[in-house]
Amino acid sequence: MSRYFLYLTVILLILSGCSEKKKELSKTYTNSIGMKFALIDAGSFMMGSNEKTNEQPIHNVTISKSFYLGTTEVTQEQWEKVMNDNPSEIKAASNPVDSVSWYDVKLFLSRLNALENTTKYRLPTEAEWEYAASTAADDLEKYAWYYDKNDKTKSIRPQATAQKMPNSRGLYDMYGNVWEWVETFYDKDFYAKNPKVKFVSGGNTNIIKGGSSYNSAEFLRSWVRVSQPSASAANNIGFRTAVTIED
Repeated sequence: MSRYFLYLTVILLILSGCSEKKKELSKTYTNSIGMKFALIDAGSFMMGSNEKTNEQPIHNVTISKSFYLGTTEVTQEQWEKVMNDNPSEIKAASNPVDSVSWYDVKLFLSRLNALENTTKYRLPTEAEWEYAASTAADDLEKYAWYYDKNDKTKSIRPQATAQKMPNSRGLYDMYGNVWEWVETFYDKDFYAKNPKVKFVSGGNTNIIKGGSSYNSAEFLRSWVRVSQPSASAANNIGFRTAVTIED
C-alpha cells in the first residue's frame, strides 16, 4: 500500500507542476530584438457579420490554445534588425514596416526563428486575428489612425506605433495605420461552406485585416475580409507577429 501511495503522490505532484506551469505564463514578454507580445487566452467568439456575402454567416469559433500576439505591428527598426534592409516607402524607425509581401513576411519570420533558435514565430490566422481584435472600437479616434473625409487636417500616412490607446487585450493599432497580413488564404465562400473550420490553406491570395490610415471607418472592423495577392507589396500593408506557446 505504501508503494501505491508513493506512486499516487508522484503523479499528483507532476499534475500539480503542469498546472503551475500553465499559471506561470507571463501576460507579456519582450524578445531579443525588442518585440513586445501580449498573451491572448484561449476562448470562443462569434466570427463574421451579416453585412457582406464573404463575411457570412456569423458563426461560433473556438480558439483552443492560448497564444501571444505582437502588441504593435512590426516596426521598421525591428524589420531591419532581422533583414538588414528597409523596404518601407516612408522611412521612420517606429513606424510599421510596409511594402512587404506575404512571402517577404514569411522570410522575416523564418529568419527571426533562426535568430532565436525556435520555430514559434508565425503569422496569426484570420480567426486568431479577429478574436484578438474582438469588435469594432466604440471611439475610433482614440484607437486608430484612419482617413476621415470630414477632417482634411488629418494625416493619412502611417504613423509611429503605440501612440493611440490599446484595446482591451493590450494591442495597439489593430485598426488603422496599416493593413495586416494573416496566415489564412482567401476563399470568399469559406464561411458558408465550412464555418467550423478556422483556417484556409493553399492559394496565392491572402487576407489582410484591420484597415489602414488611408481607409475610412467602415473598413476598420474586425470582421472585414479583404483579399490581396500574396506577392503584392503595398505601402499600406504590414503585419504583426503571433507566437505559438510551446509545451
